[in-house]
Amino acid sequence: MTTSAGEQSAQTDTQMRAVVATKYGSPDVLRVESVAKPTPDDDEVLVRIRATIVGPPDSAAREGSPFLIRFFNGLRRPNGVPGDVFAGEIEAVGRNVARFAPGDDVFGTAAPGSGAHAEYLCLPEDGAIAIMPSNLTYDEAAAVCDGGLTAMEFLTAHADLRAGDSILINGASGAVGTAAVQLASAFDARVTGVCSTANVELVRSLGAGTVIDYTETDFTTTDARYDVIFDAVGKRSYDACRESLATGGRYLTTVLSVRILLQMVRTRLFGTKRAIFAATGLASTDTKRAHLVVLRDLVESGAFRPVLDREYALADIAEAHRYVDTGHKTGSVVVTT
Repeated sequence: MTTSAGEQSAQTDTQMRAVVATKYGSPDVLRVESVAKPTPDDDEVLVRIRATIVGPPDSAAREGSPFLIRFFNGLRRPNGVPGDVFAGEIEAVGRNVARFAPGDDVFGTAAPGSGAHAEYLCLPEDGAIAIMPSNLTYDEAAAVCDGGLTAMEFLTAHADLRAGDSILINGASGAVGTAAVQLASAFDARVTGVCSTANVELVRSLGAGTVIDYTETDFTTTDARYDVIFDAVGKRSYDACRESLATGGRYLTTVLSVRILLQMVRTRLFGTKRAIFAATGLASTDTKRAHLVVLRDLVESGAFRPVLDREYALADIAEAHRYVDTGHKTGSVVVTT
């Protein structure tokens, strides 16, 4: 198993390093502190996290913006340890655990507040965790979870994407976008990706039959119509995209707002086109675990590959957030522990 270089933990057997936030705000609110190391219950596994991810959802959770996030994440300050997706190895298991054993390489996603921006994490044996692809490093496996779980949830549960459907993916070079391009291609859809000039060849190599450079062309001004428009970066509204949807078309966004919630209600009641918001965190644990298995199989078959941008050490978590906040990352930003 290949691992990325990471800082060696200097903690005792009862302590670990973890990221905490003292309040909502800029990356400066983040600290790496010594906290209690979790101990697995009878039905839990203890994972030594080797790699995790910082992405736009982590920035939004850190800022508490939009404000709706605070109803789930803490009104005055973020609750618990941030971070969700991870890759690592099983260090210990509870006495009732049968699916995993110490030494297993795993990847998955944590429950809110018991996050992955730490050296250790406890999860239920039947949580959103699976044996990771045998041909990937920990960094790469974490990146597969990053965009892959979100793209799987949107495309399978909400887009109703079928073979032959036309799908436009806005933000096709980000973590979710690169995953969505590959998954839609694997599902035999006709894929159009939208990205900047620098990433056109990357997006084409991932399976997009057509690539639109947004610095040259606004896709909403063309005559093309799509069965699905997936705005993986939340930059184009339903109103802006509506005329680019075919009859019965579905617009999906990863960004929560009051407007999209109202549009979901309105389009469900009236008309033939739909506006949809979804989030991986709203999917059931069983669904996420099943998606991990599908992603693993696609990776091992060569049909899916992670796209990594930069790597940071856990001690540099604030710098990782600052880079993500620029809005110009390509693929995933990895944090090693």
